[in-house]
Amino acid sequence: MRSGMFSPRKLAQKLSPNGAPLSPLWVPKVVRGDAGPSLVDRGEHSLGRVGSLEVRLARSAKEIKTAQRLRYEVFYEEMSAIADAQTLATRRDADPFDAYCDHLLVIDHSSMKRNRIGRLKPQIVGTYRLLRQDVAERNSGFYTSGEFDIQRLIDANPGKRFLELGRSCVLKAYRNKKTVELLWHGIWAYVLEHKIDVMLGCASIEGTSPDALAGQLSFLHHNARAPENWQVRALDHRYVDMNRIAAAELNQKAALRDLPPLVKGYLRLGAYIGDGAVIDHQFGTTDVLIIMPVSDLNSRYVNYYGADASRYAS
Repeated sequence: MRSGMFSPRKLAQKLSPNGAPLSPLWVPKVVRGDAGPSLVDRGEHSLGRVGSLEVRLARSAKEIKTAQRLRYEVFYEEMSAIADAQTLATRRDADPFDAYCDHLLVIDHSSMKRNRIGRLKPQIVGTYRLLRQDVAERNSGFYTSGEFDIQRLIDANPGKRFLELGRSCVLKAYRNKKTVELLWHGIWAYVLEHKIDVMLGCASIEGTSPDALAGQLSFLHHNARAPENWQVRALDHRYVDMNRIAAAELNQKAALRDLPPLVKGYLRLGAYIGDGAVIDHQFGTTDVLIIMPVSDLNSRYVNYYGADASRYAS
């Protein structure tokens, strides 16, 4: 380990000064054999609840559309994503993957809003998009494969079950510890239900200039790069070198401070970072790949949410 760099254990301690798990966001279902869909698949039970907030899967196309409108509000109105004509007309962030992904929702039962036909419904305040490997393979694959060569990693780990995380989004007024912990409780319950072995997905840093983001990219390269057996490289035609500042010259504290809360949250959980970044001009971001083998997750956070996802069970 070079001077000025953090070991994985020290990095986790640095990200968790009080030992509390600060969560990472500031930011119609598949039949399972003859037994039919599971309760998680059908969204028929809560995955967790804290006060008026509940986390569960979307139960209908209408709820998915509401989640897409939430994504539009955050990505296009609050942040710097560039809408095409259809996105602008519908005011929804949508793509073909939405049709076969699971959509995790945080719902505030104390905040009622009228839907398009005038009925009062609890407000959806947060969402995460989940795509299991078996579902991806029956459809158009993983979204992440458009930026990173993840198929090589999947092929090297036969028998392991992969889950893609994406489109994480929380309304500004709800970007607090309680909301994002509840989202992660829902993800953990989903991981246990489906016996997931590896989570992966793109995490975004706002901005499209690698030089302007040199500190953050270099910090991730020097401190969180995946070991060889979990290494994944950005596609050659999209590859952006992350090693932009030598470790000895990097202001580690400043770079860590500047990282988005989503990325820092993944690092708290014990995530690895892939090789190379990718510029996403549509969303105005620079993306890095997150790889989280479940067996390597930080035990502090696994124990916090409960080995059986019981902490916020309703």
